[in-house]
Order: sequence, then C-alpha cells, then structure tokens
Amino acid sequence: MDFKNLVKEIQEFKGVSRKSSIDNVISLLKESYNVSGDVVIDIGDDASAIDIGNNQVILLAADGIWGDIMNVNPYWAGYCSVLVNVNDIAAMGGKPLAMVNIMSISNDEIYEDLLNGIKDGCLKFNVPMVGGHLHPDGEVDSLGVAIVGIAQKDKMITSFGAEAGDKVIVAIDLDGKPHEMFSLNWDTTYDKDAQLVQDQITAVQYLAENDYIKSGKDISNPGILGTLEMLLETSGKGAVVNLEDIPRNESVEWVDWLRSYPGSGFVFTASEEKCDYIKEYLAEYSIEANVVGEVTDSNSLFLNYGEEQAEVFNQEKNPVFIFK
Repeated sequence: MDFKNLVKEIQEFKGVSRKSSIDNVISLLKESYNVSGDVVIDIGDDASAIDIGNNQVILLAADGIWGDIMNVNPYWAGYCSVLVNVNDIAAMGGKPLAMVNIMSISNDEIYEDLLNGIKDGCLKFNVPMVGGHLHPDGEVDSLGVAIVGIAQKDKMITSFGAEAGDKVIVAIDLDGKPHEMFSLNWDTTYDKDAQLVQDQITAVQYLAENDYIKSGKDISNPGILGTLEMLLETSGKGAVVNLEDIPRNESVEWVDWLRSYPGSGFVFTASEEKCDYIKEYLAEYSIEANVVGEVTDSNSLFLNYGEEQAEVFNQEKNPVFIFK
C-alpha cells in the first residue's frame, strides 16, 4: 500500500473539503445561537441540545442530501435522509422522536421514489416523519430533513468531551456491502431486521446513560478519520491512530474504507478501563469496536502504518471545520 498517497486521498477527499464552508456560516450566525440561554452545548456537534428542565434536553439536528444522490437514486436519497438524522441523535446518546422535511421537486418522476425511500426509512428506524414543506415547482431537486430527539442532560455524548489520554474507539457494523450505485455508502441497515437496526441505536444510548463514553460522533461524509478530526477540533485535542487497528471489512480497500459512510458507525473516546466493556457490548448488536489510538494534547491527527507515520490533519494548517 502507498501510505503517503492514502493520506493525500483522505486530505483531499470531497467529503472533507466540503466542510470548510461551515466556518463562514457559523461566523455570521454565532451571535444568535443562544439568545434564549437554554442551549447547553456550543456549535459543532451532531445535534444541538436545548435544556427543558428535569435533567432533560431536546436534541435538534438537520441534514441535507447530496445532489449526486438525489439525481442518481431518489429512493436511496429518501432512505438516507432518515438514516443520517437518526444517527445524529444516536451519536449524542439520545432517543430519536420525530422528523420533518423540506422538499423541492423540479422532476416529477423522482417524487414517488423519494417519498417511498423516506417511508421505508421511517419504518426501518421506527421514527415518524410528522410534517414538512413542499416546493412542488422548484428549480432544483433537493431534500432536507430535521429531527428532534431527547436525552438526559448529564449523560449526553458530545464532541467536546475528549481528554488527553483517552482511548480512541472506532465502532462499525462490518456486516454490510457497498451500495451498488454509491460505492462509498457502506450499507449496513437496508437488508437487516428492523429490530436489530433499532437496537443499535439504543445500544449507544445505553452506553451514554451508563457513563461509558466521554465523547463521540457518528461517522459521516468526511469518513472515519475526517469525522474523528471534527471531534478533536471541537474538543481542542489531537490524536495518534494506528491504521491497522481500525475495524474494516476486508472486501474494501483501505482508501475507500476510510472515506466510506457506514450505515452504523461511530468514533468514541473513553477511559481505558471502559473500553473492553464497550467492545463486548456493541458486539452483541453486530457492531465491531476496537481501540485504534489515543487522544493527545497536540493539535494534530497522526496516522501510523507499520514504521511510517503521517500528519493527516493539523488544526492550524488544514482543519476540517474548526471555528475561530
């Protein structure tokens, strides 16, 4: 394997580079982020958390679907719009409650497939789509979905909790396959029993509520290392990761695996004494978890492979979305 080229592929991956525009959005909206005083975590997590009393928070998240998916397979776009939002709530240790959507349709031929995908996603994850807004004469085809969930305020998993010395855990359902139209979509949910898929969500909630996880994110468009880097930037930390310790389905080459978006996949940090239990518990739900490295006080994410080491991300030189 050409290790230097692998690192370059990760750094230049579209799923990573497209996050850079977030910084400008945040700079314009940051002043309005917590005007109520009830928002309990800062910008940069998978979901925002609103204090509603009684040690509970409402979790709010939203995701738009890449136009590439909408244009090629509207059914899958609809299905994934549910999956990605449910995972955002799961990554916070919360319970997903309900979703709404905004659709813009310029091509009537995709309309039915898109809605069938949304419906099947709701049935798979047992989370209802309760409303939304339709632009029936839009100039483009687009889909955005927002979700609400609930969690215990003092048990949330956030991206802000990583501490130097914590172990880095990558947890992925390896029992899947690349989507036939989107090779970087590692599909682990569509062909699985709905109960198992739902149990994977509640398994993360259980670990959160029992203080096993310090910080975490669901693995999204930036891939495994890009997602980990986002967590590290939010926590103001770095890490050293060993490539060969990352759980991988060996049918997929490393470069594609590291850029893949798994149907069920997370990066966590945890105290060393908690790691064995996390691994054993998640294995009961078809999720293979492994300690892949350690959090440091640096501002860099280093990747080791054999005797080689490379700096993949540096929060001063090439951050994914660090807010200044």
